[in-house]
Amino acid sequence: MKKEIDGEIYEVPRHVAVILDGNGRWAKKRFMPRNFGHKAGASAVEQACEDVWNLGIEYFTVYAFSTENWKRSVEEVTGIMNLLRDYLVDSIERSNRNNMKVHIIGDRTRLADDINVAIDKLEAATSQNTGLKFTIALNYGGRDEIRRATQDIVKEVQEGKLSVDDITEDVISAHLDTRDLPDPDLLIRTSGEIRTSNFLPWQIAYSEFYFTDVLWPDFKRENFIDAIKYYNGRDRRYGGVK
Repeated sequence: MKKEIDGEIYEVPRHVAVILDGNGRWAKKRFMPRNFGHKAGASAVEQACEDVWNLGIEYFTVYAFSTENWKRSVEEVTGIMNLLRDYLVDSIERSNRNNMKVHIIGDRTRLADDINVAIDKLEAATSQNTGLKFTIALNYGGRDEIRRATQDIVKEVQEGKLSVDDITEDVISAHLDTRDLPDPDLLIRTSGEIRTSNFLPWQIAYSEFYFTDVLWPDFKRENFIDAIKYYNGRDRRYGGVK
C-alpha cells in the first residue's frame, strides 16, 4: 500500500515483524536491573502498535520471549512473566480502545495457567476488532513451531485424513502458528545483532531484513520510517528476474 509519510509517498509493508532486542543493555546503560529494561521495552511495544498502524502497516508481529529465553536467570524470567501478566490484563481495554486484534503464537504448554487464562481472555475480547493485527510470539521458537506442525501433519496422515503426496508448502504453512497471517514483508532487529535467532524461519524466506543499532526501548516512529525507506530501496524479486 502506498502512503504519504512526512510529505513523501512510500510503499508501506503490509506485515512487519520485529525482534525486540536490547532491553537489558538499555537498562545497563542506566545502571538499572535488566527487568527495568524489559518494562521500558513493553511500553515501547504499546507505542509501536500505535505508530505502525498510523504508518499504514496492517500486521505487526513481535518476538517477546523465545523458547531459549528460559535459560536466563530465575529472577529475570520471573520478572518477565510478571510483567507479561500485567501487560495481558491491561491490553484488553487498550486494544479495544484502539480497535486492535491481538493474537499469541508459540508453545503455551510451558506457560503458567493464569497466563494462559489471561491470553484466552485477551484474544476473545479483541477477536472482532478490525484495526491492527498484533501478534506476540511468546515461548516461541521457529524450529519448535515446525516440529509441532510436523507432528500434527504426521498424525493426520496416520489417521488417513491426509496422504503423503498431499503435503505441500501450503499444507505446512496451514499447520504453523501463523496460519492466519501473511508472511512478513519486513523483518526488523534492533540493538545491532545481525541474526534471526530462530524467529519465523519458514515465514521470512523472502522478507527484507533491516538491522539497526538502536536499542528497542529507544525505537520510535522515526526509526520505523527509516526502516520503511530502506524497504522501499529493495528490489523484491522472489527468486525471479525483473
